[in-house]
Amino acid sequence: MDEGKKRRLTRIFKEDNRTVIVPMDHGVTIGPCQGIENMQNTVNQLIKGNVDAILVHKGIAKRVNAGKAGLIVMLSGASNLNPNQNNKVQVCTVQEAARLGADGVSVHVNVGAQDEDKMLIKLGRVADDCDVLGMPLLAMMYPRGPKITNEHAPEVVAHAARLGAELGADIIKTNYTGDVETFKAVVECCPVPVVIAGGPKAKTATDILEMTAEAMKAGSAGISIGRNVFQHENPAAIAKALSAIVHSGASVEEAQKILGGKS
Repeated sequence: MDEGKKRRLTRIFKEDNRTVIVPMDHGVTIGPCQGIENMQNTVNQLIKGNVDAILVHKGIAKRVNAGKAGLIVMLSGASNLNPNQNNKVQVCTVQEAARLGADGVSVHVNVGAQDEDKMLIKLGRVADDCDVLGMPLLAMMYPRGPKITNEHAPEVVAHAARLGAELGADIIKTNYTGDVETFKAVVECCPVPVVIAGGPKAKTATDILEMTAEAMKAGSAGISIGRNVFQHENPAAIAKALSAIVHSGASVEEAQKILGGKS
């Protein structure tokens, strides 16, 4: 691997080769939702929570101080006001992200969507740019489209994850399949590290802690969870709790104690 990529990856992954990423690119997709109205305030809380990296769009990257956390710049975007919102278009280049001091970039692909072909072309081109510039690439690979009846089905999650790796991604973010054994199979058939998405806001923090613990048991390289962290009443505490599971192998019960016993 290129030395530049290696150095940047050490700012995203800890020495244990695991990571806690908090994506906050939601302002493009759904607007200024609760938790990201004031980005610097939220980032400050996440830094206190010892997150390893944050993920934002280029305009936010210009304006926030990520402190000791790694900075991943999102290259894809589409608003939910778009009648074809599953078509994620490129809104930033790898070169722009490099000028902003990014430690990595991310591309979003909806596998099975009507415009999957366009998104795959973009992924392939971005992967080449990343190799040229020594920039790690995180591919968000989500099974979404007319033929997808269950976005968490092991066979489609595995296909999406492998597809991203086949086209040059260094890290894959995808859905958790719902149980340890099936997700273990996803991880084992993907030649690059896999992190799980958090999905919509969960009913309880315990649900997220349990999902994270199961994913780590299955061999996940970590998590990339947004709303369930930055919309929590105490983002720093939930980040610390998740980090304890990811990096220290804490149990769900131990992580709950970090949250003050709240579920």
